[in-house]
Amino acid sequence: MRPLNRRSAAAVLLAAALSLTACSSGGGDADEAGKPHAAVPTATSEAVTEPTPPPAKTAPPAAKPTGPVVSDDALKPVTGTFTKEEKKYLSGRVPEKTDPAAVLQSGQEACQRVARTAKRDKDAAVASIIAGEIPAAKAAIPHLCPELKPVLATAETGFTDGVLKNPSAGSYRALTPGPDCTWQAKGSGGKNLEAGPGPGAKPGAKITATVPSGTAEFISTGCYAWIPA
Repeated sequence: MRPLNRRSAAAVLLAAALSLTACSSGGGDADEAGKPHAAVPTATSEAVTEPTPPPAKTAPPAAKPTGPVVSDDALKPVTGTFTKEEKKYLSGRVPEKTDPAAVLQSGQEACQRVARTAKRDKDAAVASIIAGEIPAAKAAIPHLCPELKPVLATAETGFTDGVLKNPSAGSYRALTPGPDCTWQAKGSGGKNLEAGPGPGAKPGAKITATVPSGTAEFISTGCYAWIPA
């Protein structure tokens, strides 16, 4: 075999170097046209966070605690004294190791909220009590703000949106209804007796429902609360 000259030897070495470079690059990182492939994303180690569901709507707190309470004889403020009516409100409502003045304050604040709302819109004040938006109001009004008893008396005749079983026959007025207020009066077996109004009612419009005799269920949504018309 004839020995390689310097030029031939250099060509052979260059070819070998190119071959090694191609092998070290992985070979599969270029397509047939010599263009590099797009990088393939790899999974990260971070776990996918699921969205947190909204908290469930809870019922308003009970008017009186279910656990041990401060006895009536021990209902004394740090300074001053409670009035007779304040003591009546606090009776059975102060959990052990709780400052009675703090419980009294919650009742006073309930009175203030109802009074402010009634001054602006009596229907809204009545509806807020019916819907339980001011949980302490029913207990507080008779003792801490008796001037609001007419508002409470009206609220005690009403009921909220939802399903009312075996309602008394008559006419009822929706308090602060929304534009999507709808209602149905159903007889036994689900027979539709009365219904109205459809979606699109004007905001602030007066809505009255007629509940005929024999109604098994009165169903409403978007009407907020009802009182006899």
